[in-house]
Amino acid sequence: MNPVDYSHDTHIERTIRMATEAAERGDRPCGSLLVRDGAVLESATNRVYTDDDLALHPELSLARWADRELTADERAETLLYTTVEPCSMCATAIALTELGGVIFCVSGESYWELAAKSHPDVPDAYIPCAEVFERLGRDITVVGSVLESDGIEAIEPYLS
Repeated sequence: MNPVDYSHDTHIERTIRMATEAAERGDRPCGSLLVRDGAVLESATNRVYTDDDLALHPELSLARWADRELTADERAETLLYTTVEPCSMCATAIALTELGGVIFCVSGESYWELAAKSHPDVPDAYIPCAEVFERLGRDITVVGSVLESDGIEAIEPYLS
């Protein structure tokens, strides 16, 4: 399986809709899917604020689900689609779970730049998920900035 070889628009469009739903609920604008052979296995949205748990990023929730519910071979064939590039906490979990790939819409750098405009406490250094994977010795394919302008347009209103 090579995630670079096919279109990811349909799944990314779904994560954008999920991100909007999360933001309208009062959480950060991010939604994620686990997909294998084109079928959605599980989905999650950010619940940091509504569940008062700083670890409830959707990517971390899905990595934990995959670790519990899927075999190592199944995880290696599973792709994580997400609205915003996984942060280093989530990327570490993805690496340890050894998912097959990550496809994101809005780069972490773009997201942090947008967030910093209205939240001056946002750190100014961002570690790309590919760098986390590399440092941990994991060969996880990353496909980035899929429909990024659509993602930015959808989430930017919720970052002010």
